[in-house]
Amino acid sequence: MTTATTATAEDVTNATTQPADAATPVAAESGAATAGAPAETTQPAPEPTEAVKAAEGFKEAVAGKNETIGGVIETLDSYGVELGNSYVSLWSAAVVMLVIVGVFVGARLLSRLAHSLLGRATALDDTQKLLAEKLLTVAVWSLAVLIGIDLLGIDLTALAVFSGAFGLAIGFGLQKTFGNLIAGIILLMDRSIKPGDVISVTDAAGNEGFGQIRKIGIRAISVVTRDRTEYLIPNENLMVNQVVNWSYSSRDVRVKAPVGVSYGCDLELVEELLMQAATDTPRVLDTPAPRILLMGFGDSSVDFQIRFWIDDPEEGLSNIRSDVLKRVWKLFKEHGIEIPFPQRDLNLRSNEQFEQLLAAIGQRADNGA
Repeated sequence: MTTATTATAEDVTNATTQPADAATPVAAESGAATAGAPAETTQPAPEPTEAVKAAEGFKEAVAGKNETIGGVIETLDSYGVELGNSYVSLWSAAVVMLVIVGVFVGARLLSRLAHSLLGRATALDDTQKLLAEKLLTVAVWSLAVLIGIDLLGIDLTALAVFSGAFGLAIGFGLQKTFGNLIAGIILLMDRSIKPGDVISVTDAAGNEGFGQIRKIGIRAISVVTRDRTEYLIPNENLMVNQVVNWSYSSRDVRVKAPVGVSYGCDLELVEELLMQAATDTPRVLDTPAPRILLMGFGDSSVDFQIRFWIDDPEEGLSNIRSDVLKRVWKLFKEHGIEIPFPQRDLNLRSNEQFEQLLAAIGQRADNGA
């Protein structure tokens, strides 16, 4: 009896000490059976894009606050399309649009706030205010773009190759735009061109006129002429071309008005009347005082020139010259000063036919008498 019991215990011990060996054929058989059966394949779920990941974060934050809004978000999130390995839903598209609109509105508000604050600054002149406004605008929009990228969770490293090629194409296409932007900032920094200055403007036909700078923009400056024509001149043109700035260092501008009188006039009286005509005109400055110069003796007149100064060139040069000359005309009429006009003497050479013509004219005149 003892021997049988011992054998049974040994059998149990051997069975329990070799579980792996016993399980191995079973596992092999199970594996063979599994290999023989058709394997079930499952499609991996599409991974959300970075923008969708940002939308998921917004959805979890909003759903935790309000169940009703969370249900609406879940409904929007259930409608979407698969783009490759990505899934884009209505909710993710709405989040992207909200972020873009929010960033745009925020940048506009900050730009206007900066403009308002700079307008109240009394320590800066107009040029410095405009320059500071342009720099703040560039900084605000750059910061807004970076914030939008961060909110959407866009990974810029994944776009390194594409952005390099795209940036190169944009660089060639927008080099003039960036050149005008940098030129505008440089013009404001060295203060060679500023709003309110009067410069010479030449149109496409080559006609030169005077205009006042109304605004310096990112791409071009706006120049308004006396006939209310507004020219948009690229900033880069002002950097490379010659520009006549009538109010660069001083707003005083000298105007010249030529006048001719006959040889029989009293020249001293003429000078007095010309000086009176200049001083009687309202826009002419007393200091520097007007000057009357004898420029030369012409074919039919003694040529004078009135030189006077004004400090408001934006009001026009031709009109002030016209006012002075009209005053000269009135004073000359009052004092009997003659303004010569072109005259020609006709000399006829004598010949036989001419003598016969004169004789016939004289005979006809006698018969008529």
